[in-house]
Amino acid sequence: MAGRLGELLVRENMISLVELQEAQTAQKQEGGRLGYHLIKLGFIEEADLTQFLAKQYGVPAINLSDFEIDSDIIKLIPKEVAEKHQVIPVNRAGASLIVAIADPSNIFAIDEVKFITGYNIEVVVAAEVSIRDAIEKYYIVVEAEDQEDALGGMDFDSIMDDFAEEDIEVTELEDLGGGIDLAKAAEDAPVVKLCNLILVDAIKKGASDIHIEPYEKEFRVRYRIDGSLYEVMRPPVKLKNAIASRVKIMSSLDIAERRLPQDGRIKLRIGKGQEMDYRVSVCPTLYGEKIVLRLLDKSNLQLDMTKLGLDEDQLVVWKEAILKPFGMCLVTGPTGSGKTTTLYSALSSLNTPEVNISTAEDPVEFNFAGINQVQQHDDIGLNFAATLRSFLRQDPDIIMVGEIRDFETAEIAVKAALTGHLVLSTLHTNDVPSTVTRMLNMGIEPFLVTAAVNVIVAQRLGRRVCQGCREPIDLPRDALLRAQVPEDKIGTFQAFKGSGCEACNGTGFKGRIAFFEVLKMYEPLKDFILNGASTGELKQEAMKLGFKTLRQSAVSHLLEGVTTIEEVTRVTVNDE
Repeated sequence: MAGRLGELLVRENMISLVELQEAQTAQKQEGGRLGYHLIKLGFIEEADLTQFLAKQYGVPAINLSDFEIDSDIIKLIPKEVAEKHQVIPVNRAGASLIVAIADPSNIFAIDEVKFITGYNIEVVVAAEVSIRDAIEKYYIVVEAEDQEDALGGMDFDSIMDDFAEEDIEVTELEDLGGGIDLAKAAEDAPVVKLCNLILVDAIKKGASDIHIEPYEKEFRVRYRIDGSLYEVMRPPVKLKNAIASRVKIMSSLDIAERRLPQDGRIKLRIGKGQEMDYRVSVCPTLYGEKIVLRLLDKSNLQLDMTKLGLDEDQLVVWKEAILKPFGMCLVTGPTGSGKTTTLYSALSSLNTPEVNISTAEDPVEFNFAGINQVQQHDDIGLNFAATLRSFLRQDPDIIMVGEIRDFETAEIAVKAALTGHLVLSTLHTNDVPSTVTRMLNMGIEPFLVTAAVNVIVAQRLGRRVCQGCREPIDLPRDALLRAQVPEDKIGTFQAFKGSGCEACNGTGFKGRIAFFEVLKMYEPLKDFILNGASTGELKQEAMKLGFKTLRQSAVSHLLEGVTTIEEVTRVTVNDE
């Protein structure tokens, strides 16, 4: 049709032969229909082309901008089909559906629409540009409505039926007296409502993080629940900038800055005195700004050390170490493994009026009365090393350093531990033995490591089997041996797996359990470190002294029926 249309337009003197050739070149390069490029290049007016097509094919012409199409009509044709054939439903009358199309000669398109809808199709002609604009305009509304259905109707009242509307508000971090009433703000605009419902729905589903991610042709929202990411919705791509701006406004960030990463915070008040903090990170990507919100629920913070998941022997070693008047207690593991919770539980047990506790954190996740917490600001020179130096002039008893990242911070922390202070900190290493190697690689002398360190803890988080839908299963002997389950234990325990229920959102898992390895700095180990032993040699020697590895800890939870063999092998590695 494209070649014939071009010839007809030239014959009618509506365009020149040169203009036709230029439009055909653009069509070959970019795709699409010839009429679209003729209008885009300004060679013909949209109205003139529409009238020409209407006359040529003997069908009525319409201007889509004069119509307001109902969403129920739009839903009759899937968006993929509308975009594929450049058609859009306009109205229906009895058993007939009026469809606007850019190419009335496209019999295949008309037949497909007839098959999908079950209606008799009456064709009207509209310019391709108008149809594209209409598809973008109307299908955004339809997708938003469908997304509401995917989120349980996206009904604010039903999601928040446990709370009075007047009890829910976004509050300023410094001023908890005022704020924005979410119930009223939800009525202002679809974007505002969608953002508010994403935040609230994440709480309801027990998510720890919200990921809002733009791609070239997709825009998705995922929740991290019990350590794994689950996609919950795909808002229209056109909303990505609006949603990013809304989140920035809520977290007091610069909405005009789209080139640099930004960090902020949202405080949500739910009910009487119940609050939820969201730590917001905005990062520019190729197709827009990715936003990750970490949910910081103080009411669910586990500060009881006996409930962290430590074995009885491990708990005794950990308590002995943190009750010493000086030395270093190190917790290691990847991001999201629960290191902060372990340190906070230790600080909570040590927090008495008789001691001065100071922490350097980046960021400060939870606020504690009686503990002096300092937020780091690298851009103004307030880093861990500078804060540590200041702490040592503040008459401290206990110091917590959010993370030891470099030699300067490690050196000051070691010196503090050797001069009568208890120092708690984290490192990013894979296990306990490699933590020693990491400190040596930073430049700390072996004799300082052995003198300063009291205990090193490594941890991971595995998912718990849902108690509501767990079922007994039989595991193959080969799989158990590969997971390093002791041979004498095979056949002596019952394994379980969740079948999926409403309580666990069909995942089979509900909640998480920590796997720990805890190593006390025994005298034989000190000799090994001073003699330059490798990570593997340290691990073997520690295991001879009764050290329990991460894999052994995970297997013990498998034997208790708390987790699955898949989680054991996913979260921990085999002991060499």
